[in-house]
Amino acid sequence: MLDYGATLLWFSGPPARLGSSSREASIMRLSRRKFVHSTFALAAAPLVPVGYSRADDTTVRATAGDLAARTTGGRTMSLTRGDILDLRASLRGELILAADAGYDQARRLWNAAFDRRPALIARCAGAADVVRAVQFARSHGLLTAVRGGGHSYTGESGCDDGLVIDLSGIKGLRVDPKHRTAEAQPGVRLGEFDRETQAFGLATTLGTAPDTGIAGLTLGGGFGRLDRQFGLACDNLRAVDIVTADGTLRHADQEENRDLFWGVRGGGGNFGVVTNFEYGLHPVGPTVLAGSRIFPFARAREVMTAVLDFAQTIPDEMYVFAFVARDKGGSSPELMVGYEVFYSGALGEGERLLEPLKKLGKALLDTVAPKPYVSAQQAYGDWEGPENVRSEYSKTGFMERVSTSLIDEIVRRFEAAPTIIDLVVVFREGGAFGRVKPDATAFWNRWCQYAMTLSASWAGRSQNDQNLKAAREVWSTLAPYTRNFYINVDTERGERQVRANYGDNYSRLVEIKTKYDPTNLFRLNGNIRPRTEETSPRSEG
Repeated sequence: MLDYGATLLWFSGPPARLGSSSREASIMRLSRRKFVHSTFALAAAPLVPVGYSRADDTTVRATAGDLAARTTGGRTMSLTRGDILDLRASLRGELILAADAGYDQARRLWNAAFDRRPALIARCAGAADVVRAVQFARSHGLLTAVRGGGHSYTGESGCDDGLVIDLSGIKGLRVDPKHRTAEAQPGVRLGEFDRETQAFGLATTLGTAPDTGIAGLTLGGGFGRLDRQFGLACDNLRAVDIVTADGTLRHADQEENRDLFWGVRGGGGNFGVVTNFEYGLHPVGPTVLAGSRIFPFARAREVMTAVLDFAQTIPDEMYVFAFVARDKGGSSPELMVGYEVFYSGALGEGERLLEPLKKLGKALLDTVAPKPYVSAQQAYGDWEGPENVRSEYSKTGFMERVSTSLIDEIVRRFEAAPTIIDLVVVFREGGAFGRVKPDATAFWNRWCQYAMTLSASWAGRSQNDQNLKAAREVWSTLAPYTRNFYINVDTERGERQVRANYGDNYSRLVEIKTKYDPTNLFRLNGNIRPRTEETSPRSEG
């Protein structure tokens, strides 16, 4: 039963685009996609496969022999037609095979650098479908990927020859303004969440772009425009419902399954498939001061230095980052420098706080102004569809301080970098995010005062090897200024890096992983190996 004033909504598609300035979008064709990379977002996949009818099992019955699939250990195994028919019959949602219409759309990944071809895609309609899919994967030892929003830089929301558990159609959202909470299912996107919570003047930290999926973002930590004021998304998580590797649907919060609840707040998708998130909400808006200012690249050192010096003095209600970017929208790539600001306090106070940056003079573009919170969150719009699919590479790093030598290196390297390099961003962190104890959640890197991201993109896959090499070379000169990284965004992360990234929390995470996923079924992530695997050669699966 709903409390008075609460809302229960079921979405069938993304919300209408709000309030994006066409001029800003034109100049910043770095684009929203690249900007979202740097703002630590995750995003979503298409919702409904074209042309597939759940009732049509002819593709299974017509299959000659068994279906080849891949195990978690990398071996080839066979699924019988009976196995597949049983799974399909047990799901309220859809089971999609390679021979089904809509398969290519259903398997398509946000990062076009990866072209995964799973043997099976279970497009779940609810928690019961997730339970069944996990049980099936476990009983057959199948390589398993989990897709929430689908905004995976590493391609890990898909897999070759395994099972994809697709949650993008599970989109229930309930807002309780009386208790300032929201319950959201894993297919919900940030734009949908923001629109409904803002109907009651409420919000929580959840990324920076409307097509971000809430699930992966929250599990990996969850940065956003409110993290200095209210902490990360995982800090605002009150409870989850999660299907663990044994196929059991569990509830986890501060009272029940406390170890599991601790682990999912920053430990990523290592422990199971979350089917419901409960968040604490905060009064925000409805009007905030937000926008960006862009200057000629010739002033890059001056602008970045001024903005990052200014960032040392800001209150928790303010979010700011400096960037160098490449506009690929014109006849020739144009370099630029600038900053974005967001302030959720009193508007007059926000304008007063920004006074020191007036010394930079008039910007080429200035969109800093009072605007609805939802518009600020949708500043870069929804970028979906085949025309926006590109190969992506992203690296991140955390820092305690930003030195003059780092600013010099960013400008020097960006100016000479190949045109695939879109964006280098330096964020101001700290605030409430930094006041949480490192061992309060699985997210360890609370010491971080600044974060840096490099993003690169290109069309197609034919130049992947040379473009990846070029992007890595650029990052190699910036990486020495950083320590550790953001698990949700980093394109490349090995076991040693993951272990270091969780610091003193790692051994506790191994214990939780061993308890809830001893066979490492959920391995396609920033993987924490269970103790049962630690002394044996790693299977890359």
